[in-house]
Amino acid sequence: MDSKELAAKITEILDSKKGIDIETIDLTGKTVLADYFVLASGNSTTQIKSLADEVEFVLKKDFDIVPDHIEGRSGDKWILLDYKDVVVHVMGREERENYNIEKFWETKRKEGEA
Repeated sequence: MDSKELAAKITEILDSKKGIDIETIDLTGKTVLADYFVLASGNSTTQIKSLADEVEFVLKKDFDIVPDHIEGRSGDKWILLDYKDVVVHVMGREERENYNIEKFWETKRKEGEA
């Protein structure tokens, strides 16, 4: 499974668990961090954990893919699952608005075009 297919599968999983405002950011050729960021919001720490757990569970069960690294498991409002070429950010709405990852990478994309 390539990184684009993985990002699409993660989006599908998040959508099936009622993730909010799911967005995929294509970073191909823009950074060495990852090819894609997949972002989703949750309404509570319980929903955030449930969304992250479901991504991890389905990818392990169906594809034997496990994250290289996980951050924010202990009731945080931001859980990051690092699948090397695809990084998943599951966040509370307030954290998502505050850090505004989408706007940051949109600005970087426009700077690269100039």
